[in-house]
Amino acid sequence: MSIADQDDNTGQATAAEARDRYRLLFEAMDEGFCIIEFFDGPHGPLSDYIHIEANAAYARHTGIPNVVGQKLRQMVGDEADGWVELYGGVLHTGNVIRFQRELVATGRHLEVSSFRIGNFEDRQVAVLFKDITDRVRIEAAQKHLQETLETRIAEALSEREKVEGALRQAQKMEAVGQLTGGLAHDFNNLLAGISGAFEMIHARLAQGRHGDVEKYLSAGQGAARRAAALTHRLLAFSRQQTLSPRPLVVNRLLPDFAELVRRTVGPAIEVETIGAASLWTTLVDANQLENALLNLCINARDAMPDGGKITIETGNRWLDDRNARERGIDAGQYISVCVSDTGIGIEKVNIERVFDPFFTTKPIGQGTGLGLSMVYGFARQSHGYVRIYSEVGQGTMVCIYLPRFHGEEDVASETLNAERIETGSGKTVLVIDDEPTVRMLVTDALSDLGHACLEAGDGPSGLKFLQSDASIDLLITDVGLPGGMNGRQIAEAARRLRPNLQVLFITGYAENAVLNHGHIEHGMEVLTKPFAVDDLIRRVSRLLLSDQQDSRG
Repeated sequence: MSIADQDDNTGQATAAEARDRYRLLFEAMDEGFCIIEFFDGPHGPLSDYIHIEANAAYARHTGIPNVVGQKLRQMVGDEADGWVELYGGVLHTGNVIRFQRELVATGRHLEVSSFRIGNFEDRQVAVLFKDITDRVRIEAAQKHLQETLETRIAEALSEREKVEGALRQAQKMEAVGQLTGGLAHDFNNLLAGISGAFEMIHARLAQGRHGDVEKYLSAGQGAARRAAALTHRLLAFSRQQTLSPRPLVVNRLLPDFAELVRRTVGPAIEVETIGAASLWTTLVDANQLENALLNLCINARDAMPDGGKITIETGNRWLDDRNARERGIDAGQYISVCVSDTGIGIEKVNIERVFDPFFTTKPIGQGTGLGLSMVYGFARQSHGYVRIYSEVGQGTMVCIYLPRFHGEEDVASETLNAERIETGSGKTVLVIDDEPTVRMLVTDALSDLGHACLEAGDGPSGLKFLQSDASIDLLITDVGLPGGMNGRQIAEAARRLRPNLQVLFITGYAENAVLNHGHIEHGMEVLTKPFAVDDLIRRVSRLLLSDQQDSRG
């Protein structure tokens, strides 16, 4: 045998060995593998392909046996276009692609990589793939579990919110029960005093014993004043009382207020005032502020049964964003008015409850539990807040913080307080109120001063007087009126017809929202029910005097 023949035999053996290794590897592969060849079909050029090679794993991964020689469109029908598009792209571009796709015909999910064999003219593409159906199903199950878990969590949170809502409602009803129970107890006592006084007055008048009438009148009036004060405190806690805020430097209140406190707390307690230099102006109802501070001073007195010291101190304060958020108010500049004592202090367990209505640490019968709740309500309605600091055995400090007002103090109204209209000045006052008793009291009191009074029981009737040629110097109107027009609407109509008309609103506290929460125009004032006749006369006198001064001006 020649050397050439030996070389040919050696080459053939090597090639055969290579083919055997390829075939062994081809069949032993765990992944499915096939070679497809495109051809022109009824659907157009290169619109179909035939499987020219496939390993044993092909059937295992696809569920399709004996694939060699089978054409795509005969195998999978409707989904053939999608596969032609994918592998046709590989044939045309020569790019390798990797993707996941469901073989709908057998319900298998495949993870595929594909590359071209040779040149485009050879029309052959190799496909390597494996069945990932189990993994896809597990992922789908996990996704479903996640979605249902989120749903269950949402349902659980919703259920929790319902439970918390029910708890809040139960707490609210408990508070309402405590509130109404305490209120009913105090009011029953006061009403007993009022009704009993009237019965005794009636009995003494029938007996001709007029000398005792004054005593019962005094008792009935005292009980009525205490009932009004109780209502005031209760509605201050709910932030429903009517405020008449004016620009004020609080230091101006301190001298006269300190004297009032000294008379109230007695000689065993020292009262000191410390007014900050250059104290800022605030917008506040001075009467309500004094009332709140007096409540604090009375609490301080009760905390010092053996005597001590009360300090009333003012100051300018800055509140940063963090502290403002904690208190639920706006950051910025505030003035503070603090009342401190040297008394027994408050235990920490009670600090969080001191502003609750009817909560008190005083013995039964020595406190309504509305003082601090009134202070809290007043401060919040004035756009401020309250802080309390206390140490058992060391004393307590309560600070009211009110927003700074950038403007001048209103001192003109203070001057008018001391002046009165002359009796018999002959002014005409329109009184609108749906309660006949209130109208009678107002008109009788004003008639005693020499004023003429026009009366109306509802808004439309009062409007007819305003639309007439009658001379009217002052409008006194209830806020809550029947007939489709409230007192605020009547006042606005009156001002359109008579631009300079003075207006006095008489109102129950809960009608404050109708009055835009105390923001009323110049020449208007608010008097809350129940009111003393002397207070009514002072307000009327001040408004009529202001009208005279405006006319002279």
